[in-house]
Amino acid sequence: MEGRENAVENSPTTVSSLIRATLFVRDLERATRFYRQLGLRETYLDAVLEDPSASEVIGLARHQPYPVRILKSPGPNFGMVGLFQISPEQGALEAERLSGPARIGEIALVFYVSSLAATLLLLEQAGGVLVRPVQTFRMGDLAVSEVCIRDCDGTLLSLIERDPADQNRTGPASLPVKD
Repeated sequence: MEGRENAVENSPTTVSSLIRATLFVRDLERATRFYRQLGLRETYLDAVLEDPSASEVIGLARHQPYPVRILKSPGPNFGMVGLFQISPEQGALEAERLSGPARIGEIALVFYVSSLAATLLLLEQAGGVLVRPVQTFRMGDLAVSEVCIRDCDGTLLSLIERDPADQNRTGPASLPVKD
């Protein structure tokens, strides 16, 4: 086992930060409104994927050109959210619109927001549904306000009330202490 771990550590392969989460959505405009309310106000890409490779790479049985929009916060091009509008006519399977608590195997998109109250008001108006009210998440003597909400397609988001500039820190996160 030790040899295997050393092989991974010494691998010439490198990886970037997470560039983008791609969400396959039912309604591009509705999803765009939701994520713009979250604060992803810049458009990195707004296009229609015409080439059949766009369907082949995600395993769709039939190619039909489909619209995509990639949104981001101001600054570097990482941490973006890509919205790809696909349909059953292309061979896409219709996922259940999830509600309620997290499920094993499910992914949550995590964002720092400067104000949970203001952000939640906007997201609920855009079709977001709270999983539970805002909680104080505790880890040892550290605490932070956090909430999970589902977007208009049922994707789970975790919102943490914290200075968004903290995303630029390196090393382990230190959480603020709450009274």
